[in-house]
Amino acid sequence: RPHRTELYEDPPLGCWPIVYSPDYNITFMGLEKLHPFDAGKWGKVINFLKEEKLIADDSIVQAREATDEDLLVVHTRRYLNKLKWSFVVATITEIPPVAFLPNFVVQRKVLKPLRTQTGGTIMAGKLAVDRGWAINVGGGFHHCSSDKGGGFCAYADITLAIKFLFERVQGVSRATIIDLDAHQGNGHERDFMDDPRVYIMDAYNRYIYPGDGFAKRAIKRKVELEWGTEDTEYLQKVHTHVEGALNEFKPDIIVYNAGTDILDGDPLGGLAISPQGIVKRDEVVFRAARSRGIPVLMVTSGGYQKRTARIIADSILNLHSLGLLGRQPAACALGSPSLDQMVTDSAKDFSNLSLQ
Repeated sequence: RPHRTELYEDPPLGCWPIVYSPDYNITFMGLEKLHPFDAGKWGKVINFLKEEKLIADDSIVQAREATDEDLLVVHTRRYLNKLKWSFVVATITEIPPVAFLPNFVVQRKVLKPLRTQTGGTIMAGKLAVDRGWAINVGGGFHHCSSDKGGGFCAYADITLAIKFLFERVQGVSRATIIDLDAHQGNGHERDFMDDPRVYIMDAYNRYIYPGDGFAKRAIKRKVELEWGTEDTEYLQKVHTHVEGALNEFKPDIIVYNAGTDILDGDPLGGLAISPQGIVKRDEVVFRAARSRGIPVLMVTSGGYQKRTARIIADSILNLHSLGLLGRQPAACALGSPSLDQMVTDSAKDFSNLSLQ
């Protein structure tokens, strides 16, 4: 019997299914600057969306931290115990000085933000099924599997979100992962290696980390890209393979790993996609999902340049302007008078999408 979890308590119905917490951001003593990752990018995305008046603090869903009991749905106790060693966390996050910090500091300053983002992905999974879509402004730790972290990924949030849905939400028994981060998503691939319920499409630069040949066996649709791939070729491949994947296997949920490290100039991705290309890519995935009436959960994953936060925000604004996110909720307070109306509206929005 599944344990009770706060992550699955229903959030206020009027909220946008956009999940975030200020606890996502990693900041301490400038150490975060030793990694190319912009450790404050999640907060920046939210600020851009607020400036554009798409959201307010009280109109989005507050992420909660995943507990040990939540994490054990996928992770081994042995693995979680290893994270009590600072040098292990330093290796996973690729920030060597973390090895010299007391572990209670590492837990609070590094792992708590990652656990909160993981909780956010699990929450967003249920929201996506309820509302037709959800975006976790963080998450997408696709190099972590049940017993091994790496590549800045300490918790397997994609695996967790899917396993939670399979165990707790009736009618969800098949999932498709569309992984469009520049790197191969070897974590979820290892976790779902022999699981016929999960279909994985992965498009990545074939020459970079992690080059996990064993994990590649789990990919049903493998799109291996060359160095410096540009918009036209990239978008054509994404479109062809997303359509192909969804025609080949009909899932109950799509988990979309929307890494922005495909951006031209990214120090780790090695691809050359423009900001407009990224916005278009996300649109291709959302159109494919929403036209088929399949719930879609988007996580933001990798992206190692200062301008990625703006691009993620622009992409969400674009999805909204195209009507791919349904209508904006009127309010996000429990017990607001128009609550029943909003539920009816959002159900209508979802059923009308397939007619558009």
